[in-house]
Parts: sequence; C-alpha cells; structure tokens
Amino acid sequence: MPLLLAAFLLGCVAGLRTFTAPAVLWLMRHTSLLAYLLAVAALAELLVDLLPKVPARTSSGPLVARILTGAFCGVGLAWSTGRAMIAACAVAGALGGIAGAYAGLALRMRLIAAIGGVPAALAEDAVAILGAIAIVAYA
Repeated sequence: MPLLLAAFLLGCVAGLRTFTAPAVLWLMRHTSLLAYLLAVAALAELLVDLLPKVPARTSSGPLVARILTGAFCGVGLAWSTGRAMIAACAVAGALGGIAGAYAGLALRMRLIAAIGGVPAALAEDAVAILGAIAIVAYA
C-alpha cells in the first residue's frame, strides 16, 4: 500500500477513535512504554464512548485531537519505514483525521437509528481496531 494512502487511512481511523490508530501503530511497529500508554488511552476511550454525554467528535476539542493523532500516525508510519516523507505523511494523516471524524459521525448517526447507540458504538470500535491493524500490517 502506498505510504501516503496508508497515512491517510490511518488518519481516518484516528477520526473514528482518537487513540486507537496510534495505539495499534505503536504496538505493532514501535513497542515501547508509549505503545502501552496509548493502548490504555485507547481502551479508556472505547469505554468512555459508551457514555451518553460524550461531546461530538466534530466539536473543536475532539476534532483537534483527531487531527493531531492522525498527523502523529502519519509521522509514525513514515518514520517506521525509514522514508523521508514525514511532512507529507503528517498532512495526509491530519486530513484523514478530519475525513474520518465527519464520515464516522454521519455513519454513526445512521447506525444509531438502525441498531441503537451501544451496538453502533461497538460496530465502530470493531471497524477502527480491525481497520488500524489491516492498515499497519499492509503499509
């Protein structure tokens, strides 16, 4: 998979779940204390997402966090492959974070209407986790 595409797609996962994409990337490519801290943050986010009063992912704070973690994933992918495309991958990841946040919100609203809140959240969790694993494995 081309590196910029992988950075964009991993950014899209960050748009769905802020910490899932970086946690998967670091656990698979950069095993360190940071990887385990990101994994704890990702698990906490999955649990908090089930609460009814979580702010929308497209409100300013959560959206900025998704943009930053998308960029972080782009940098991490570029760094792990030894390529010098760090800035381009950071931009691709950040753009993916925006795309994933807005597309994910639209899909989540449709899923909530069709199957309910908790099942929709769990389906989105599964897409984020499995998507991140596949992207990192093939990047």
